[in-house]
Amino acid sequence: MIAALFVETDGAYFNLPGVEPFDKSRDARTYNGDWRVIAHPPCERWGNFWYGGLMLHKQGKRKILGDDGGCFASALAAVRRCGGVLEHPRYSRAWPAFGIAKPPNEGGWIPAGDDMGWTCCVYQGSYGHQALKPTWLYYVGPNPPELQWGKPAGNFRPVSGRNFKSTADRRAAIDSGWRDAPRLSSKERAHTPTEFRDLLIDLARRAPSKED
Repeated sequence: MIAALFVETDGAYFNLPGVEPFDKSRDARTYNGDWRVIAHPPCERWGNFWYGGLMLHKQGKRKILGDDGGCFASALAAVRRCGGVLEHPRYSRAWPAFGIAKPPNEGGWIPAGDDMGWTCCVYQGSYGHQALKPTWLYYVGPNPPELQWGKPAGNFRPVSGRNFKSTADRRAAIDSGWRDAPRLSSKERAHTPTEFRDLLIDLARRAPSKED
């Protein structure tokens, strides 16, 4: 059995055999079982706009870095206790805050620096996402498998608006995967593609089960 923590209600992890989803209504922070874990802790207070955005900054109402109600800490503790995998956006400030090594952008697993896990960078665009969506993984289990490393080629949707200094700048962005198309909504950005979900399930199942 796998516990899928901090997942979207009626999302990708619902109605799957062998997977028990914990959405907001079940408060994944309270999970204290022994099932292997897939964790998607919220990232708002760990990303580039952890302070809440320019408007709040101007009003002097900045959020607090890492103030997620203990979600990331509980997710990390569950993965370390039970085995499995945790995902967060690339450059998540939770990695240095919790002493996890920064993985290389080009891919490949490296020791996480805690004598327990492994970490890497993958692009969800390689696994069915509409955006490139570079993602960091933290994994606890036996030697992890090779994944699809590096930035994938193709036309990917932008996750935010972008201003260009010149036509050459815009062309360079398009060559690197940016697409002149409507940017993704917050729901589309947060969506876990089926292929990426299945990858995380496979990683979690590689961890030894305490049920055996």
